Amino acid sequence: MHRSLDRRPWYRKARLRTTKRREPSKPAKGARQKPKPKPKRVRRSAEEARASILDAADKRLASSGPSGIRLQEIASDVGMSHPTVLHHFGNREALVEAVVQRALDGLQKKLLASFRGPSPKGADGAAMFRQIMDTLADRGHARLMAWLSLEGRPADDPDKMLRSLAEAMHATRTTQRRDPAPPFEDTLFVVLLGALALFGEGVLGDTMLDSAGLPAPARDRFHDWFVALLTRHLEGPGIAGA
Repeated sequence: MHRSLDRRPWYRKARLRTTKRREPSKPAKGARQKPKPKPKRVRRSAEEARASILDAADKRLASSGPSGIRLQEIASDVGMSHPTVLHHFGNREALVEAVVQRALDGLQKKLLASFRGPSPKGADGAAMFRQIMDTLADRGHARLMAWLSLEGRPADDPDKMLRSLAEAMHATRTTQRRDPAPPFEDTLFVVLLGALALFGEGVLGDTMLDSAGLPAPARDRFHDWFVALLTRHLEGPGIAGA
């Protein structure tokens, strides 16, 4: 009986219709897509949670500038709830201040360690300069510091970072010389000049290069020139009256 039915065209078509594989239906245009699963939340100590939040904020700052530090997005990045982020930092302004403070503390430790180790000369001085630029310009902390200062909330500096760096630099400068070293204020002014130049470039570097008619690659040449200028001064007699 089955063979006789198979010979009939209408039966074969019916079988094809019933056995044809169904393709998955496509979502209609404008239909809501299923949200991506949120990262799983993990238990962290208070210190680990704060560090994770600061790391995420640092990444947002580097990629999008100060406006990229948004609590909701940072909470999503680290797999926490918005109230948890608020619990650790209170508000966005406090988080921004903590991001800057951590960056400056870390930079100060690295620079002081450099001065207290082998004396920085030549390529070492250039490497130190670029290390500062990585923090201030490339990672966006100079712009964030400028924004905080304009808001009347400059970063805390109880250890007087620039003076501490000048003291370490002056000690190195003194031990490397046979003749008497220039007064401490001469070294302090060198540090102040470098800090102002670095901070200014971190905020307006690209704009200044463009105004000078220089292409972007000239930035590295300017860094090398500036390091050579400061190094030559530090190795010289200084400026009388400083």
